[in-house]
Amino acid sequence: QVQLVESGGGLVQAGGSLRLSCAASGRTFNILNMGWFRQAPGKEREFVAGISWSYATSYADSVKGRFTISRDNAKNTVYLQMNSLKPEDTAVYYCAAARARNTTPRADEYAYWGQGTQVTVSS
Repeated sequence: QVQLVESGGGLVQAGGSLRLSCAASGRTFNILNMGWFRQAPGKEREFVAGISWSYATSYADSVKGRFTISRDNAKNTVYLQMNSLKPEDTAVYYCAAARARNTTPRADEYAYWGQGTQVTVSS
C-alpha cells in the first residue's frame, strides 16, 4: 500500500505563493503517476496538476502559468508550487497516486489519496 501525507497549506493573500508537499511511503515511488486535486465547498473534486513516472506534466487550464508540479524521487516527495494565487484557488488540496505510466485528470484512476491540506486565499 501507499501512504500519502500533504503539508504546506495555509492562509495567503491574493497574489501570494505557497508550496505544497506530499510525502509518499513505500519503495515504488519512482513508478507512480502523481497528481494534485482540489475541492472547494459545494463543488466537485477537480484535477489541478499531474506528473508521471517519466516526469511528463499536465495542468488544468485554470492554473497553467501559475502552478508548477515537480517530484524528487530521492525524497519520495511531490511538490506543487503555487504562484499568483487567486481567491478562487481556495480549496482543500489532495495528493493522489496511480500506478500508471501517463498523467490523467480522472480522479477515479487514482487509487491512493492523502488526507488533504487547506489552502485559503484572501482578497
